Formats: sequence, structure tokens, C-alpha cells
Amino acid sequence: MWKWSPVLAVVLGSLVIAAIIGTAFASEGGGNETLGDLQKFSSKEEIEAFLKEHAQGIEYRNGYSWMPGAGGQETATDAPAPMSTQAVPTAARDYSTTNVQVAGVDEADFLKNDGRYIYVISGESLVVLEAFPAKDAKIVSETRIEGTSTALFLAGDRLVVFAAGTEEEMTTVRGSVAPIPVQRVVTHAYIYDIGDRSDPDLVRTQTFTGSYYNARMIGDDVYVITREAPVWIRDEIALPEVRTDGDEPILPDVYRPGTPLQNYVFYTASAFSVRNDRGTPDAETFLLGYDTTLFVSQKNLYIGYRHMGAARTLPDYAGSREETIIHRFAIDGGRIDYQAMGRVPGHLLNQFSLDEYGENLRVATTVEGWTRERSFQYNNVYVLNPAMEIIGTLEHIAPDERIYAARFVGDRLYLVTFKRVDPLFVIDLSDPRRPGILGELKIPGYSDYLHPYDADHIIGIGKETSENTWGGVSVEGLKIALFDVSDVNNPKVVDTVVIGEPGTDSEALRDHKAFLFVREKNLLVIPVSEIRRVENPESRYPGSYSTTTWQGAYAYLVKPADGFTLLGTVTHAEKGSPYTWDSPDAVRRSLVMDDTLYTVSARSIIMTDLADGSRVNEVNLPYRWGRTPTPAPIW
Repeated sequence: MWKWSPVLAVVLGSLVIAAIIGTAFASEGGGNETLGDLQKFSSKEEIEAFLKEHAQGIEYRNGYSWMPGAGGQETATDAPAPMSTQAVPTAARDYSTTNVQVAGVDEADFLKNDGRYIYVISGESLVVLEAFPAKDAKIVSETRIEGTSTALFLAGDRLVVFAAGTEEEMTTVRGSVAPIPVQRVVTHAYIYDIGDRSDPDLVRTQTFTGSYYNARMIGDDVYVITREAPVWIRDEIALPEVRTDGDEPILPDVYRPGTPLQNYVFYTASAFSVRNDRGTPDAETFLLGYDTTLFVSQKNLYIGYRHMGAARTLPDYAGSREETIIHRFAIDGGRIDYQAMGRVPGHLLNQFSLDEYGENLRVATTVEGWTRERSFQYNNVYVLNPAMEIIGTLEHIAPDERIYAARFVGDRLYLVTFKRVDPLFVIDLSDPRRPGILGELKIPGYSDYLHPYDADHIIGIGKETSENTWGGVSVEGLKIALFDVSDVNNPKVVDTVVIGEPGTDSEALRDHKAFLFVREKNLLVIPVSEIRRVENPESRYPGSYSTTTWQGAYAYLVKPADGFTLLGTVTHAEKGSPYTWDSPDAVRRSLVMDDTLYTVSARSIIMTDLADGSRVNEVNLPYRWGRTPTPAPIW
């Protein structure tokens, strides 16, 4: 039910290593090839010997190996993503698309749309809705997907669906006469021709060993990363494979960093064209650590991973062992070539800790360490040239605090750190060799995600905080803030909104794709799981209250002159389902087609008129309990 603010009844309402390092990594001769910090293994036996000597935490179970922590996933623009005006017959004039970090570099998600149709992973199915006009919205096809669907890409009349599964094959290993069964996790990329939306046609399947990690799409080229802990069959390792339909598998070359790591996981980068059904995917495999971050621009791929090196002495501090190693791969005409490797002190927060501007890479890190007396934290900003050499340094920002959010916009960086209050730093990067702090603003609370409104305003979403009776900090409700940074030396708060009691949450805090901002309409929509205070009127004691939960979406009109004005709220939870963040009625995404807001939960898609808040339509999805789509990773 949409609850509409009366005063507004008439108001309109981001590790691809997409790095297919194809022929650039092909070795012309024997021996080990070295590219920067990357060294190529010359044989399977060399990989086995290396892992036995260096990998930690490998346990053998029934002849197979298992490495803790290797099974999970990891998973917004320099300017707000423009509304698409793609000409589609009887389609919306304008419509919102996935909130991505870099314009032109799409990020996989479980929901896409083209202004007329919505494509969504629902349980075990790919569902296509003819969603425009909203009053006539209906499902036009349901296609069952083998495996557990994760995310998808849309490229005109082609659709790519990623799904996880398991495969068992019989393998003969050294010293064994009889074949041994091997079961491995695999990722399928199903490529569909959707020229007829009522009957999607599966034209090709790409299969990659390992679990889905991350993916990007630039033009018609898809780059996907899968990862897999080393799988041992007795004393022999099973190497990563890439397959197209029933063709013989490709065994990618395997590289490792020269710098020793604490743990090793196989990351396989594969690239394929959405349209070239005869092409062979390029693929390379890398032994990297668990804590890996991917940033992709239109020109380069950057892979950063955390490394604990030897303790170093820093001014006024000692005992810092943290550094981040970053590899750069150039993208040029569908070819990806390894270029250079760099190092910076500290660790990355997420993909928004990295940004490319001109030919330089900008990096924000947090350093953690200890002295004999105490532990410490502080934050740094670095600028690296194309050779990945540090040319600009700004260190020791906000001692004893860590980065909660970072956003590079043009020649500025907006940085949020936190311990007791939320300092928003405005950092000058106009001279890449001399980064400097322009100004800072301290307010209670903190932001987990920053999004540019325009050149002079930034939206932040996070949590409110307050001092408690013990002198510490208590986390309160969900907080949205609008910052005015037109005076870079004196940033200001235009407005703040706090939603709910402690425990109130939003998926947008962890996944920027859940954050919808439409600049042309000044519209902000976020999913909210709210804890609400309810008074007990029948109690004999004053001030007696209890709490209840609510789940849905909040929609705001956002203007620099006025701040946030609540347009209304939408909830899908009217059928008595539990009010939990993972309930089937929890709103997880939203999009706009013309003047209609579409909110999406696992169970249904609800269409609301932005002008008056009336419900236009609702389409039920083929949801089954326990089959909520897994979101694409943030980092």
C-alpha cells in the first residue's frame, strides 16, 4: 500500500577481472614467463609443488581438499547515470537503469529493463514481463534455468544469465588404474536470443569451473570472474576449465604473484561476446588471495588484493604490515594486455576505493597496525601513474578512524571516516602530484554509500549515531543526508532524514544497485527494513511502548533548496508474510518508466503512479520460498 504525503498529492514524483588476457599472455617459449609481479607456471606439476609448499589451511577430506572461506561471493557513477532514451516501440520515453560505478561499464544484477520489458530472476526461472504501459503489465514468458541463478546482463536482443551448479566427472589421476569421481562447483553463462520475448531461445552455454565472483559488460563483451579453492584428487590437482557447450575444455594458463600471500584461490577471468556464437572464450587463471577488489574503467581493469608484508616503520607509528597490490590491464579493441603492478600501504574498503581519472589511478586506503602501547588506524590517498608508480600522496587522514565510504567525482574525492562522529572530507585531486584536504564537516552518524547529486551536492546513506550514558556511541536509525559542497572549504549539510529505530536497515548500505536516484525527476528511492516504535495506550505506565517491523521502499523528492521531501512509501507485505529483510515481500530493487515507479520483491512487482501515489498494477512472480535470487556482489 502506497502511503502518500498529503502535501505532495500533486507533486511528480557498481574482481571483474574482465581481464581476459588472451594472447597477450601466451608464452612463446619454455620456462616461466614473468609479467611485472605475475609469474606464469610452466606445468601442472609446478602448480602442485607450489601450493603444497606455500598454501595454508588446506585440509584433505576423502581424497579431496577444502579451503575455509572460499565458497562465498564478494560483489553509482562519476556522475549520475543518464536516463536512457533508446527507441523501443511503445516503450517508455525515459527509464532508469542499473546504478553502476562507471558509465558505460554495466554491472550484473538480477534485474534489468529496457523501457518496455523487465527481465528478472525469480526462483528457478528467468521471467520476462511486458511492463509498459504499467496498467497492462503482464508476464510474457517464464524460462526455467538449470542451477541457482545469480545475475544477468541485457544487450539489446541478447540476455546472459549466470547460474551456479555442480558437475561430476570421472578422472584418472597418476598412480590410479580406475577413474575417480570428482564433483566441482561450476558457473554457467546461458546466452539467450530474446527477439521473441515470449519464447527466449537458448543459443549458447559457457561453463566455467568455480563459483561466480563478479562480472562486467562493455558493449557486447562480457567479462566474468569465477573462483575456486584448489581441488585435490588424492595428490593431484584439478585445474580450472572453461567450456563452450559440448566442446573440449580450455585449460587457461595459470599465473601467480611473485609476492607471497597467506592463502591462495584460483580466480579465472573469462571473456566472451554476447553475439558471436562461434567465438572461443579467452581465459586466464590467477592464484590470488581471498580479499580481492575489482575496478573496471572503459580503458583499464584493475585488480587489487590485500597483502600482509614485513612490518614497516612509519612516522610516529610502527608495526604496520598492510599493503594493497594492484595490477593494471589495458583494454584496447577487445584485447586485454597486462601493463603494470603497483603497491600502496593499507587496505581497500570496496570498489569505490578505486577510480581512474585521465590516465591516473586514484586509491583510498585504511592502514591498521599497532605499537607496543596501542593499536592505530589512519587513512591515505594515493595517485598512481600508468606505470603504477605513486606520484601523489596524502597520508594520516583522520587518525584512529577508518574509511566508511569513498566517492571520486571528477578532480575531487569525498571521504567519510568514523569513530564517534562522521567527518566528511573534501579532498583536492586537481593536481595529481599534490593531493590536499580542502575542507571537512563533522556531524553525528556516518555514511556507508555516497552518490553524486550534481557537481555541488552529494547524497549519503548510512546510520545515525548518538552518545550513550557510558560515554560510547550508539547506532540509531537509517540516515540519509544531502551535503552542499559548492564551497569546497566549508561543506554543509542541507538536510538529513532519520528513518526508524535502532536496527533499521537498507540493502542500499551494502549494494549500490539497490539505490535508485533519477536526477531528471529529483527522485530517490531506497528499500528499507524499518523498526518502528509503537505506543501501548492501554498501559497504566506512561511512556510504555513496543516495536514492530515494516518493510518496503521510501520515495523522496530531493532538491538542493529544500532537501528531502517524502513522496510516500510502498510496501509489498500485505499478505501476512514475515517482516524480515529476506522475506519474499521485502523490496530489493526499484526502477522508473516515465511516471511510474516499479518496486520489486521476490514475490511481486508493484507499479505506483508517481503523481498521486495510486497503485496502478501488481504482477505476481513465480516465487517459491527459499529461492530468493542472490544479488550480484559489491566487491
